[in-house]
Amino acid sequence: MLDQAPLITLTTDFGYKDPFVGMMKGVILKINPMARIIDLTHDITPHNVREAAFTIGMSHSFFPYKTVHVVVVDPGVGSNRRPILVVTDHHYFIGPDNGVFSLIYNSQSETLGVIHITSEHYFMSQIGPTFHGRDIFAPSAAWLTKGIEITKFGDMITDYVTLPFPSVSMPSKTTIEGEVIYIDRFGNAITNIRAVDLNTLYSINPEAKLRIVTKGKQTELKNYYSQVTDKGLYSLINSAGYLELFVYRGNASALFDIKIGDIVGVMLAQ
Repeated sequence: MLDQAPLITLTTDFGYKDPFVGMMKGVILKINPMARIIDLTHDITPHNVREAAFTIGMSHSFFPYKTVHVVVVDPGVGSNRRPILVVTDHHYFIGPDNGVFSLIYNSQSETLGVIHITSEHYFMSQIGPTFHGRDIFAPSAAWLTKGIEITKFGDMITDYVTLPFPSVSMPSKTTIEGEVIYIDRFGNAITNIRAVDLNTLYSINPEAKLRIVTKGKQTELKNYYSQVTDKGLYSLINSAGYLELFVYRGNASALFDIKIGDIVGVMLAQ
């Protein structure tokens, strides 16, 4: 049995112009009025499954034990793609089987199983062809928070969709190479290089400085944004533990033409 005041997070590409998010919340609260609902974000770029995967991948660990995370970025809605429930040792995830939970599968948190949700009595009585967030995912999450056993939602599957995400490489023992994987609303360019990756270089020489290079431009590693005052390109380890390129009070992506997929190199300074 889950807590008396269970927590559900919502991540979508719905925005706020339309009533879609509100309808999902209404469905959840009709089934379980005790549920607490947190809007993680509804500003995922439309249909961008990778962006949604990164968002939930870097955010879910900040929520309490047994939180139910509903992610609806679903360009395949109405097709044969499956609704799924992902069960880990800390959280539950509900959404489409389109790779949106790829970073959950690959995380250190053990994935205990993935269930194809087929038990239609946990869905809305009438299912529309274009709004499975309201008709399938939201009610399934609400029923889960009522203490329904996970095995009652459907059968375990092993052929769930996993999207390939770029991994960090080491062309040499003193060089790490990654790439930009996300650009936030401030224009900060977040890479797939993490603080633990930089520690690999520091372990070679703890006193050495690092050279961080992208698109032929070298950046200095700072501790926080306001450590600089000019409009140059700099880098830091952000609060999620990723290497990030930034311009203080500016838009790094726009000013320096940085895009998702751009290569970023980190090397020990000679």
